[in-house]
Amino acid sequence: MIVQQKHFRTIWFKSSSSDTVCIIDQRPLPHQFIIEEIATINEMIIAIKEMHLRGAGLIGAAAGYGMYLAVLEAEKEKAFDISLQSSAKKLIDSRPTAVNLIWAVNRQLQAISKVSSVDEKKTVARNMAITIADEDAAFCKSIGEHGVKIIEAISHKKQGDTVNILTHCNAGWLAFVDYGSATAPIYEAFKRGVKIHVWVDETRPRNQGASLTAWELLNAGVPHTIIADNTGGHLMQHGMVDMVIVGADRVTRAGDAANKIGTYLKALAAKDNGIPFYVALPSSTFDWKITDGVKEIPIEERDAEEVKYITGLCNNELKKVLITPLNSNASNFGFDVTPARLIRGFITERGVCEATEQSIVSLFPEKVAK
Repeated sequence: MIVQQKHFRTIWFKSSSSDTVCIIDQRPLPHQFIIEEIATINEMIIAIKEMHLRGAGLIGAAAGYGMYLAVLEAEKEKAFDISLQSSAKKLIDSRPTAVNLIWAVNRQLQAISKVSSVDEKKTVARNMAITIADEDAAFCKSIGEHGVKIIEAISHKKQGDTVNILTHCNAGWLAFVDYGSATAPIYEAFKRGVKIHVWVDETRPRNQGASLTAWELLNAGVPHTIIADNTGGHLMQHGMVDMVIVGADRVTRAGDAANKIGTYLKALAAKDNGIPFYVALPSSTFDWKITDGVKEIPIEERDAEEVKYITGLCNNELKKVLITPLNSNASNFGFDVTPARLIRGFITERGVCEATEQSIVSLFPEKVAK
């Protein structure tokens, strides 16, 4: 993504010789663009848990970098392996729903275990962190190249008229290392000159759509309109949505998809109105061990304060404002699960498949061969 005329990824080493990890702090966006420096495993855990960074792919990449920082800290301890395993568990526990986090931690642990000396472990962990980030960016680019064909087909059917796409939450560049998942086909279509317009759900309670997705699309010059979360069904009933593209935090091998709370309702509305509903994701988001998303995917419950308070710009200052009665209770489920029957297809780095176990496995046979 280009920001202030400079290309940025969402996570990177400060320099080729530095152990400091840089991230874009998403909390003050879209009003302030701040780069945060992370030097310890605990700082990375806080950044993940308190959503300085968020999004399935980026959480996975951050876990990769976090494990490198964990190796540096384990080197100072008498019991290297115990220290490393402790850091790994803390990373995994920081956000329970996104499977990319567990996947990245386990990938690092496996790579680190194959070498003996601490110096070798540091080198392997650093290289693996970079590899995980590079793969995430490359996979998202491929998602764009596969997904754009769906948008082009709708454009052709509409004889070049504008393709209206509904999104939910932020599955864009900020949620990954680059390009994004749900936004990658949108950016590719825009680059190719396809007329598109994006309906951006605000996505309560943290407003990642209104603050992050809209900011991304504005930077890229993509036409878009922010809407209240409950507007999507109305737009679909009146023929104002041609397709829905969302991301995911965990998808079962049978095709059930966990994504930001409210996604399930969009899928129901899309099904009722005959509108194709797609989930865009890299293969690292599949959980190959489970099949029933409603029963088996852990759903994170976050602090009720996120529901009761809202943060915004007031007199050029970011301020937190209470929007509910002070003593009212609030509940804050972070995700819901959309059953496979409501999903038209998955857009992955290897192509588009149906939301069935047979179709998913045929695209990634090696993942279940074991």
